[in-house]
Amino acid sequence: MSQATRRRFLGTIGALGVAAAGGGLLSACGSGDDDDAALAQASTPTSAPTEAPEEDQETDKHDAGSTAEAGDGESVEEMDAMHEAGILAFPAATEGLGGQPLEYEMDGDVKVFKLTCQVVPEWEYSPGKYAEAWTYNRVTPGPEIRVTEGDTVRIEVTNELHESTAVHWHGLMVPNNMDGVPFITQPPIKPGETFVYEFPIREGNVGSHMYHSHHNSAEQVTKGMLGAFIVEPKDPSTRPAFDSEFTMILNDGPIGAFTINGKGFPATQPIVARLGEKVLVRYMNEGLMIHPMHLHGMPMTVIAQDGYLLPQPYMCDTLNIAPGQRFEAIIEATELGVWAFHCHILSHAETRHGMFGMVTAMIVEE
Repeated sequence: MSQATRRRFLGTIGALGVAAAGGGLLSACGSGDDDDAALAQASTPTSAPTEAPEEDQETDKHDAGSTAEAGDGESVEEMDAMHEAGILAFPAATEGLGGQPLEYEMDGDVKVFKLTCQVVPEWEYSPGKYAEAWTYNRVTPGPEIRVTEGDTVRIEVTNELHESTAVHWHGLMVPNNMDGVPFITQPPIKPGETFVYEFPIREGNVGSHMYHSHHNSAEQVTKGMLGAFIVEPKDPSTRPAFDSEFTMILNDGPIGAFTINGKGFPATQPIVARLGEKVLVRYMNEGLMIHPMHLHGMPMTVIAQDGYLLPQPYMCDTLNIAPGQRFEAIIEATELGVWAFHCHILSHAETRHGMFGMVTAMIVEE
């Protein structure tokens, strides 16, 4: 996000009546404990609130002013300040950026990519918050592999972890011995070893796919060993047209509880578009939970699932994405402003200390 866009974002927020906050507020924006608690509570139903005693209800009616407590000993102002601080920090700068295109070398007609499996002891998933990440090329998501229908690819995977691993090419039609499942299609890649995958990109196998570990996968993948594998068609006219694209990899687990592209709000990146542009969003769920992604203000047109064009595209504002699924949706930027974009399992997106986790925004500019 450019500084000019950030200034416009803050200007838009200011126009809505939100006062600018000093740097001191930023330290009040939640805590690592909130993220951990949110993960623990995500699949636990909350009990219905009990009705307050009659005298307490009367007190609430008359004393809901500046000194009222919002709960847990916080005043209304303190609670609102924490919510505001997160918004004013967005999009916050953090170290490390995953999902960038992976460069390749040519060996004759073969595109050669290199991936190294490495542990990053401190991956900054939100400002000042760190977790151990297991990565490809020291980032999570791993670098984006992008090829074209009809290519032949070779991917050299070197394991620098302390345990074995393997890579599965999720959604790609590959020879059986390239599928990446230890003891079914290959031996595990032991620490210090390199395994070479090579396969053609078959005709018709276009669209949004993924790659990830398939060894101790519930731990290795949720810790960050995942990435996008995008296959472009030889003939672009066979897919709906768009002006720009944004890949949104969803994950849940040890890194910040809930992340979009390896980061939690306010460190997530916004989608920025000009009025009238069409944005292709590639959703990929690498986590263990479903994530219904909801965009405020504009509908999206879902055009493909798991890489395959739908016989009948459909419109929605909330798209439920299960683990392993990929969807492609086109958003036409018809409404100016800053629009919230988040997982609608609310415990994945907001606590009493403000927004966190699977929250970003779509910014539509003139």
